[in-house]
Amino acid sequence: MGRGRAKAKQTKVARELKYASPELDLERLREELAAANNSRGHAAADSHADKQSDR
Repeated sequence: MGRGRAKAKQTKVARELKYASPELDLERLREELAAANNSRGHAAADSHADKQSDR
């Protein structure tokens, strides 16, 4: 018993997380995606070079 206040707080926090719209920094997102693509591209190029050298 006595869980009413705790449950109400959890519900409030969950609702805030669900409907809150945080500030979106598009420039930072663009930089992160570019960095992720660059690192993935280098790994793919390296594995391709390894396959070519095995022949």
